[in-house]
Amino acid sequence: MNEHGTNTTTCTPHVQAAAWGKGVLVLGATSAIARATALELARQGYAILLAARDMEENERIATDIRIRCGSPAVALPFEALDVESHPAFVQTCRDMLGGTLEGVVVCFGTLEPQDELQKDFTRARRVLDVNFTAAVSIIEAFALLFEQRHSGFIAVISSVAGDRGRQSNYHYGAAKAGLSAYLQGLRNRLFSAGVSVTTIKPGFVDTKMTFGLPGLMMVASAESAGKAVATAIRKRKDIAYVPWFWRYIMLIIIHIPERIFKRLRL
Repeated sequence: MNEHGTNTTTCTPHVQAAAWGKGVLVLGATSAIARATALELARQGYAILLAARDMEENERIATDIRIRCGSPAVALPFEALDVESHPAFVQTCRDMLGGTLEGVVVCFGTLEPQDELQKDFTRARRVLDVNFTAAVSIIEAFALLFEQRHSGFIAVISSVAGDRGRQSNYHYGAAKAGLSAYLQGLRNRLFSAGVSVTTIKPGFVDTKMTFGLPGLMMVASAESAGKAVATAIRKRKDIAYVPWFWRYIMLIIIHIPERIFKRLRL
């Protein structure tokens, strides 16, 4: 029993979730932004399902959330590229949280050096598949569930890299551009069902994915990004730039004429 009066060791996940009355799934839970977002949502009273490939780290995050917040937090294995397993995974989440599953936050993704992707299409395809194809597969499954219920939310980490193609990351940017366009269409589809779809577009955030990259500026902490994501979910925003000022940075970048833009080293 912890300080909040919640038993974090003996209760089964579905009993814990029912006791809290609402639950959320965080996919790609071991990323820095996902971890910070999950912590913020737990502080808001959500029972948390954490899904990731690295179960050792995933379990550590779940334990940390239970200790810090007294919120039910359960780690689940998830492989983004195994799209055939996605329907069964959705059913597992339904079995554990039932009608208390209120939303899904999709945080998984991968970024690799652009010059290496240009030489190896196998790696380039993986970047495209993880960031777009796998994301669409799992999102579509949960979209159908929430659409049938006429409630729920879907929040997805895209990127400012999808707002305009740049030579430094155009495979990654192309996948994120496709993901943002998909989410726009999904938002249009689910609006009448009362389901919110939030596209999160981070700029530079201090994570393992961005560590060591050249030319970084105005880097936000993962903690501040997580708070911004949780706020965007609560306010049911359509699109949220994280931090907020990236909206205006990208507004300038997308309006640079192509005849000038193609000469820039971006």
